[in-house]
Amino acid sequence: MEQWSLKGEFTLSCSCTVFCPCVLSLGEHPPTEGHCQTWAALSIDQGRFDTVDLSGVKAALMIEIPGLMSRGNWTAALFVDEKASIYAVKALTRIFAGKVGGSTHLLSILLGSFLGVRQVPISYRREGETRLITVDKIIDGAITPVRGKTRGDNVVIRNSEYWIAPDVTVARADKSRFRAFGRNWNFSGRSAEICQIDWGNQ
Repeated sequence: MEQWSLKGEFTLSCSCTVFCPCVLSLGEHPPTEGHCQTWAALSIDQGRFDTVDLSGVKAALMIEIPGLMSRGNWTAALFVDEKASIYAVKALTRIFAGKVGGSTHLLSILLGSFLGVRQVPISYRREGETRLITVDKIIDGAITPVRGKTRGDNVVIRNSEYWIAPDVTVARADKSRFRAFGRNWNFSGRSAEICQIDWGNQ
């Protein structure tokens, strides 16, 4: 099996009206709306898939979950920045389909429908603490951490068994629009999260 690793930042915006119950319940509690609609973006600082260098690549996901996260039957789609090589696109497709084990293996079990991969311009940048994310004509997001009581220290869930990362910064969507694959979502004011990821299969 191919060896792979990804380090970087993962920002997610979802339909939950308050902070996502899946982080604490590990998918055993339903999302606040009974189902989950979400998009997420990934900025890879360092990454490798066998001999393919994934450092600097930007990607995004759309995921729709009909009920409990742990029950599966997810629908997903992948977006990869237009600057990425075809080898990087193939690598990320295998990683996010859960085909190469490791951190994303559970996706091979939970995914019921994969709508495909699109290569489009993706921008992922910071303005202060806010993450500004655009996927050309598909995602327009501005995600800001929720401030904690101590100035300069945001609210963070630490040491969790959540599959994305053990430490999850609680955030809110100042702006969150998704339009693709027949979906037209607006999650402004709703739950979001920011994670530093260290994924792989080694």
